[in-house]
Amino acid sequence: MKQSKGIFCVLMAALLFSIGGLCIKLVPWSPLAINGARNLISVILIGIYLKVIHHKIVINPAVLFGAVCMTGTTTLYTIANKLTTAANTIVLQFTAPIFVIFFVWMFFKERPKRMDIAASVAVFAGIICFFIDGLSSGNMLGNVLAVLSGVSYAGVFMMNSFEKSDSLSSIFLGQALSAVTCVWFVFGETDFGVTAIGGIVALGVFQLALAYIFMSKGLDEVPAVTASLTTAIEPILNPLWVALFYHEMITPLAFVGAVIVIAAVVGYNLWKAVKSK
Repeated sequence: MKQSKGIFCVLMAALLFSIGGLCIKLVPWSPLAINGARNLISVILIGIYLKVIHHKIVINPAVLFGAVCMTGTTTLYTIANKLTTAANTIVLQFTAPIFVIFFVWMFFKERPKRMDIAASVAVFAGIICFFIDGLSSGNMLGNVLAVLSGVSYAGVFMMNSFEKSDSLSSIFLGQALSAVTCVWFVFGETDFGVTAIGGIVALGVFQLALAYIFMSKGLDEVPAVTASLTTAIEPILNPLWVALFYHEMITPLAFVGAVIVIAAVVGYNLWKAVKSK
């Protein structure tokens, strides 16, 4: 029963995360202004949530590492969405589990196995498709930042892996840092119409605050492998919403790269799930 509840929470988080690409595309602001405003809204709501559940903020090196990764993830993701397609951004960020392999090797001295290496090679083959496509379409910088958001997102996945870590504290502090450093860019904006404000509210309330609350609750009940498999719907739904409501389409070569990346990550996680039984 607990695992079913956990899967539901992770699924809800993935659904809420998936609206990010569309909302960022629709808001006519600079990416830093968008990131600052959405994180400000989210950190207020998560602060209220922490108060309600009587969860005290913890500050230590492990928590600060997670907070920095959270800041990098939200900031790089927002900028990348403005510089390349939403599909490219979310699929390249979805490479995070592969970068976890390298972080585990780096921090815990756990050498990658053959399947780890095979999955990594497959994912990087998919990434190459995006970069070849970026050379012709002018999306190269956005693609680079999207990959870097995947690197930082790997750190977010590992927030509970270190001794004395506390994921909720890392989420709160990371979003607070994003808000403090980026919200000032809002004063340079001039369009405060319904679309802009509505998009920012949707990003802050649903795509960040509620999504991460659901995710934190889900991770308490289900294994990380199950969670990562469940969140695989995000790189599928995200570009679908953008295609339907913003009419931004993925290029054929980028589509090939997306299929390779998603298949490699999902296949790798399935292999881990079978092996762990």
